[in-house]
Amino acid sequence: MKRVAILGSTGSIGVNTLDVIRAHPDRFEIVALTAAKQIERLAEQCIEFKPAIAVVANAEGAAQLSRLLQAKSISTQVLYGPDALVTAVMESGCDTVMAAIVGAAGLVPTMAAAQAGKRVLLANKEALVMSGNLFMQAMQSGGGELLPIDSEHNAIFQCLPDHFTKSPSAHLGVEELWLTASGGPFRDKPIAGLATITPEQACAHPNWVMGRKISVDSATMMNKGLEVIEAFWLFGLPLERIKVLIHPQSVVHSMVRYRDGSVLAQMGQPDMRTPIAYGLAWPERIDAGVPNLNLTQLASLSFTEPNFSQFPCLSLAFAAAKAGGTAPTVLNAANEIAVAAFLDEGLPYLRISEVVERTLSALEPIAASSLELILDVDARARDMARQCIRNFK
Repeated sequence: MKRVAILGSTGSIGVNTLDVIRAHPDRFEIVALTAAKQIERLAEQCIEFKPAIAVVANAEGAAQLSRLLQAKSISTQVLYGPDALVTAVMESGCDTVMAAIVGAAGLVPTMAAAQAGKRVLLANKEALVMSGNLFMQAMQSGGGELLPIDSEHNAIFQCLPDHFTKSPSAHLGVEELWLTASGGPFRDKPIAGLATITPEQACAHPNWVMGRKISVDSATMMNKGLEVIEAFWLFGLPLERIKVLIHPQSVVHSMVRYRDGSVLAQMGQPDMRTPIAYGLAWPERIDAGVPNLNLTQLASLSFTEPNFSQFPCLSLAFAAAKAGGTAPTVLNAANEIAVAAFLDEGLPYLRISEVVERTLSALEPIAASSLELILDVDARARDMARQCIRNFK
């Protein structure tokens, strides 16, 4: 029986995680759930799963959640604020942490889970993008297990030799990692036609059901750029051996090319319950509730290289990864601010990449030597990005 804490239980990853766990009550127990603003949904989850701890963003939300749970005689301890996220990891009795909080807010509790030796199911990109070296050191010193949940990294993990992650420096005949990308809703749209894109259009992903921020990142392909940085830290290959391929069908989730000419691919329905179930039960495989893939019903599988002029955010991510140090932290922070402004209709779609580029140019990268420094650079990058947005108006 694994005891699971879900950081970000009301988002798409959290909801899908609970769906998998619901089908396997003999294997998993929920001991902590956290959310930011969706208090009523969190209350429903707490009523069903009865965790020891629930965490929300602020005191008002905590009071509302407490009232809803008291009305149902649920004894879950309700906490609030960033420090309470760490409490959920450290004091709930969990051995497995689903790190699914979107953005930099998930960095500190995910780092705490790594340092405490938990099994970390990593769906939060920022832990590696912002603090890759520090996070991997924390995992090593903590002695826990790191299972990537992003469909692409989970696919690569499945295609690697069993002992690769224990000695990645050996590479074991691995030549390249190929991350696939759907290309989002605008992959075939001329750049000139993107000037009037609305948030609703950007969030209408053709294959995946995701949150609004991640959906925009998929449309700009910043999502894929962040995944390249993740893959660099997760799998230990040089950046030039990590490739991106646009695969509109989202059936092949990623591939590994070996020295002998073999290419191993992980395939399946575009459903996040598959990698979630794999991470929860690894090294076993359990029913994820996902329909079988019927290859005879697929018309074709196509792959093309991305057009970097079409997706400048992808190019910026590669540049930040190459620069190293705090450059990925700045990239991520500026993107979060720009995407939030776009979703609030305060920034045109094509300006997202401009905000990121200007912020990267304004803040020279330095060594990412401590978590405190990283968080300071993150804050300064956000301020710089906000200033860029104000200058556009």
